[in-house]
Amino acid sequence: MKKTLLSLAFLICVFYGFSQDSKTGVRIGYNISNLDFDPEVPAGVENRHRNGFAIGFFGEYSLSKSLAIAPELQFSAEGAQEEALRIDYIQLPVLFKYQINDLITIGLGPLTNLKVHAYEDGMQNLSFSALAGLEYMLSDTFFLDLRYAYGLTNIFDDEVKLDAINTNIQIGLGVKF
Repeated sequence: MKKTLLSLAFLICVFYGFSQDSKTGVRIGYNISNLDFDPEVPAGVENRHRNGFAIGFFGEYSLSKSLAIAPELQFSAEGAQEEALRIDYIQLPVLFKYQINDLITIGLGPLTNLKVHAYEDGMQNLSFSALAGLEYMLSDTFFLDLRYAYGLTNIFDDEVKLDAINTNIQIGLGVKF
């Protein structure tokens, strides 16, 4: 517990040190997600994509003129269309952003997913993904972004004997303060 508190205090100090050029904001997104089964979709399972939404808050802290780190906290409705394969997450993405020019920024980083509904349904409560994104500034405060998340861990519990990862395309609109 002491190590966790010390690590959290260190991160707050680091972010505060870079806060001379920091922004916060909100974003909403439209999700198109699905599950990639390995080796194939089990018989009797209709694996069709799910349309969902995401909403969250973020901070963006400059590390240099063209580099920034952007942690977020968001809710995201993902998984597949079939009711038993729907997964709603509280997510913690951390994007490392590189500003190409005044309008376009690219980002890469990890994404941690915490499931927010039934905890004993045969799906992992915690999963991890890799995240890539492209952001386009519409004005000084409004932006559009496109993200792709690729699951790195199996979403099913070991007892289920199924392997699948979650994939998600997210189209977002946000505002920076």
